[in-house]
Amino acid sequence: MAAFKDPSFTDRQAAAARAKEAALAKLRAKPPVDEAVVAQRVAAAAARDAAAAQKREATRLAREEEATAKRERAAQAAAEAAAAAEAAELAKVAAATPKMTDEERKAARDARYAARKNRKK
Repeated sequence: MAAFKDPSFTDRQAAAARAKEAALAKLRAKPPVDEAVVAQRVAAAAARDAAAAQKREATRLAREEEATAKRERAAQAAAEAAAAAEAAELAKVAAATPKMTDEERKAARDARYAARKNRKK
């Protein structure tokens, strides 16, 4: 096996210059950029951007509709709760009024009957 030969400064400088020339040659060998291809890429990027903007707008509208529906459901639930509270209050008032016994109902009916008789006279 051969011993490692330490490259000198000029060897390293020459190697760097060769690498630089190789990179430049590779770059020069590339075909020139076609304007039609560039225009097509720009148009495709614009179409992607427009589609993304449209999707964002649709998502925003869906979110707004959902928020509106949620507010409407909350308002409806509040109205139903208010109606239920009112119905409960009416039931409470109705339960608080004393029930008339059979004798009291008969006495009230007799009083109405007597009043009707008196009006006829």
